[in-house]
Amino acid sequence: MIILGVDPGSVCTGWGVIELLGPKLRGVAAGTVEAGSKDAFEVRLRTVHAGICEVIETYCPEQMAVEDVFFAHNARSALKLGQVRGVVLLAGAQADLPIGSYAPSLVKRSVAGRGRASKQQIAQIACAMLGFRTIPGLDATDALAIAITHANACRMGKS
Repeated sequence: MIILGVDPGSVCTGWGVIELLGPKLRGVAAGTVEAGSKDAFEVRLRTVHAGICEVIETYCPEQMAVEDVFFAHNARSALKLGQVRGVVLLAGAQADLPIGSYAPSLVKRSVAGRGRASKQQIAQIACAMLGFRTIPGLDATDALAIAITHANACRMGKS
């Protein structure tokens, strides 16, 4: 099964594609959609949507996993993140993908065994689990961790 994990961000949205092969996981690809902080927000939303649609077209995932919106420092940030997450969900829905949604603390526990692991720890563990020789960037590795969490849920029949 091919799984696309997405870590929504209003400037940089991470994505990671993994393959679940029975009990094994294999990293396929990872990267980011750079929306540009200088563009109007609606243009950034279009960029994220188009970028995720391109990833879906390129890698043909069978399922998608997206990080839940977490508590932000202010309401405006949370609203923007929710809108970015919305266009990511739209891209998945347009491709008829089943979509799982996971809290950041669950993703950290699933990959690192504890809910307060640092981004760097998550990156190192996720890349080691998936066979990546280099870390493709923290937003991309967050997305890989989300995909790993979804794969684990699939193994346990929870997705």
